[in-house]
Amino acid sequence: MKLYHGSNMEIDVPDLKKGRRGKDFGQGFYLSDNLQQALDMAASVIDREKSGVPTVTVFEFDETLLRSSEYKVQVYNEYSLAWVKFIRANRSNRSLQQIHDFDIVYGPIANDTVGYQLRRCDLSIITEEQLLEGLKYKTCTFQYFFGTEKALASLKKIETI
Repeated sequence: MKLYHGSNMEIDVPDLKKGRRGKDFGQGFYLSDNLQQALDMAASVIDREKSGVPTVTVFEFDETLLRSSEYKVQVYNEYSLAWVKFIRANRSNRSLQQIHDFDIVYGPIANDTVGYQLRRCDLSIITEEQLLEGLKYKTCTFQYFFGTEKALASLKKIETI
């Protein structure tokens, strides 16, 4: 299957150290199977970084690896409280160490209000159940997280858009 990474530059070789800490599934390399999602992300990176050119790098990935015993994989097929707890833990982690040891994580993308909603939950203004509802997109879109060198080796760059 094709997976897309939106950025402000072409990615020849993904580098885990360049991933930002405190993201939904931790510091790693994120992709989507939705081209429009990647195009939107590329535009978002340009807005944040104020440099580069909106670029989508396309990778080939064998999705059967998600069910393989070769990789440690966490799958969230839908929005759930387990997904919310996982995102909360990863978003609050600012250390250089991951809080989990998954090679690959697949799950829904939280909407753009995630930081605001997490602060409200941390302050006990809303419950985790309310947080779950507040983080849902109208249409559920998914992301693929690659968090180890072993996982990155499963990706093959095929083109740049």
